[in-house]
Amino acid sequence: MGRTNYRIRLANENDFAKVHKMNRDFSHFIKTPERFMISLEEMIAEQDHFKILVAEKDNEELVGFASTFIAWYSWIGKTLYMDDLFVIETHRSKGLGSWLIDEVFKLAKNQGCKKVKWQVSKWNQNAIDFYRNKGAIIDDVEINCDLIL
Repeated sequence: MGRTNYRIRLANENDFAKVHKMNRDFSHFIKTPERFMISLEEMIAEQDHFKILVAEKDNEELVGFASTFIAWYSWIGKTLYMDDLFVIETHRSKGLGSWLIDEVFKLAKNQGCKKVKWQVSKWNQNAIDFYRNKGAIIDDVEINCDLIL
């Protein structure tokens, strides 16, 4: 799988500019760039509210990320919400997405969470299959609601 040149670690503020760019690229990949509104300055100011795992090649180049935050759901309690999981195209098919999500699961367990929750685009069959292979239950019972303030 070629993981020897890679490592997964928690991002720090020095990584945020690169993560911000990857997140912008991700918004284009999922065909919703108009929804990408956060500035780098806002990300820095709000860093106490999230944890980001990054995939790094040769200890210098960030090639993927998974952004998370703690949520609480009235039916189950403390939950780790994975907002985004993304690996840049030139580093896909190396097992990095699988490694990143496994690290998200470990992070959730270490933080005492009872589940991990995330979304997947209906059109992204590759991601749906990937998540199902990880044991995720994917349903179409709920529809997302957003209200931008």
